[in-house]
Amino acid sequence: METLPHPLAVRWGDHLRRDRRRSAHTVRAYVATAERLLAFLSGHQGGPADLNAVGAADLRAFLARRRMDGIGNASAARELSAVRGFLAFAGVEAPRLKGPRVKKGVPRPISPDEAIALAEAVEEDASAPWIGARDWAVLLLLYGAGLRVGEAMGLTGAALPLGEAMLVTGKRDKTRLVPILPQVREAIEAYAAACPWPIAKDGPLFIGARGGPLSAALIRRAVRKTRVGLGLSDRTTPHALRHSFATHL
Repeated sequence: METLPHPLAVRWGDHLRRDRRRSAHTVRAYVATAERLLAFLSGHQGGPADLNAVGAADLRAFLARRRMDGIGNASAARELSAVRGFLAFAGVEAPRLKGPRVKKGVPRPISPDEAIALAEAVEEDASAPWIGARDWAVLLLLYGAGLRVGEAMGLTGAALPLGEAMLVTGKRDKTRLVPILPQVREAIEAYAAACPWPIAKDGPLFIGARGGPLSAALIRRAVRKTRVGLGLSDRTTPHALRHSFATHL
């Protein structure tokens, strides 16, 4: 028997889509978290989920269950962030609970789970919805197509409309044809549709908040800030996303 969506989770999704103008990807992920939380609380509390009765112990138990499902630190941190947002939407003050952290000095590769969590977190922290869509598109392009951050910043509006591949100019002005995954193409198209500035054929594809070219330094800064909140190691950089792309292939 198919389980019907929870009305509160549906309303939250509508709020994220309509009022917060979050991407379809983020809305799906956050609504799924809300559904998981409500289902967990229903069994954990022994009845219909009561958000007003949620305490720190309940959230720890929820995250422990998610750990059993196989999620890593980054996804657990994103899950907790989504839970806090959902509780706030429901008018409930979230209990104080520290997110998971990775011990300093422990080098490890960036997993696919961490790469997507990083991009989601950067998008969520953006100052405006269209900027979030832009940053999500940039990071997905680095991870999903293996571009260097400088190469992404060098793209022009001539890349639109996107096909199944993109011509990229790299080091020493060498060009290469890069396949574009459907998810990456969808993210770039969503950004282009939301961007309040005109994207000219001979102008930058990725535009800054004031209408000029987007700086690679801004992307690096956003990644640095976000990786701390997710408990990722210092080696989690935009360039590391590119290397992770090759490894995960």
